[in-house]
Amino acid sequence: MSALAKLSPQAYLEQERQSALKHEYCNGEAFAMAGASPAHNPIMMNIGAALHVQLKRRPCRVYPSDLRILLADGHVYPDLTVVCGAPEFAEGDNLRNPTLICEVLSQSTADYDMGGEFARYRQLPSLRDYLVVAQDRMALMLYSRQDDRRWLLTDITDPQTTLELPGIGCALEVADVYDKVFEG
Repeated sequence: MSALAKLSPQAYLEQERQSALKHEYCNGEAFAMAGASPAHNPIMMNIGAALHVQLKRRPCRVYPSDLRILLADGHVYPDLTVVCGAPEFAEGDNLRNPTLICEVLSQSTADYDMGGEFARYRQLPSLRDYLVVAQDRMALMLYSRQDDRRWLLTDITDPQTTLELPGIGCALEVADVYDKVFEG
């Protein structure tokens, strides 16, 4: 992602609502979002479908990557977001209270997703779980907020393992996350 220009938050939102492309916003700069790889979309669909089924009769919603999240210093488009309870929006379309955020790592975004972006996400009081998913191998990293405000890492690479998502009371089968991803 490369910065486009310095913008006020209001100018960013005005441009973003009219744009055919998505841009994230941080400290006055808008960054164009890159397209997804062939592995990225099936991973997100597999996770979204599994969570949707588990949350169907509960007061939680699963949102794809088109939902913008409001952070203290800007706006982002996570790959997948879950909100448990009533969603809270600022200015009509900027979610303020995600419970789970999921990002699929790519070579160009991995360092940022694991570092700077996660630091920004940790400022959200509603966030309970941050799920990071590799797309080049079977690897899930779940950061779960503890009662003492520390974050606990669960790192799973075994395809026969079930990953518990304590913040939303769901579970993901690792093999199901990668269903049809590594086929010929």
